[in-house]
Amino acid sequence: MIQLTAHMRILVAKEAADFRKGIDGMVALCRNALGEDPFSGTVFVFRSRRGTMVRIVVYDGQGFWLMTKRLSKGRFPAWQPFDAQSAHQLAQAHQLQLLLAGGSWQRCAAAEVWRPVAA
Repeated sequence: MIQLTAHMRILVAKEAADFRKGIDGMVALCRNALGEDPFSGTVFVFRSRRGTMVRIVVYDGQGFWLMTKRLSKGRFPAWQPFDAQSAHQLAQAHQLQLLLAGGSWQRCAAAEVWRPVAA
């Protein structure tokens, strides 16, 4: 089980991914399409073309986790990153939890859950 924390770096891919790929294919997608190091511990989130599934890829220091959630009814909301120039959008842990519950992760972007403590 992966615990999502406020300190995790979470990247949501802009484009839909081909979910016929296994772990190696998804890791290659992280490296080639997103231009990120898959061994960094970053949580990578991908949406299927039909929008019924979400896949998460993360390296935990020993190996890769590949998690899939498929909705029995409905679809995950389409997402468009705020930065059109980038292949991905940064997200916060509470936004990913909302997305996995079937909600729109972009609607809660205004609330800042974590901020550094001033000395």
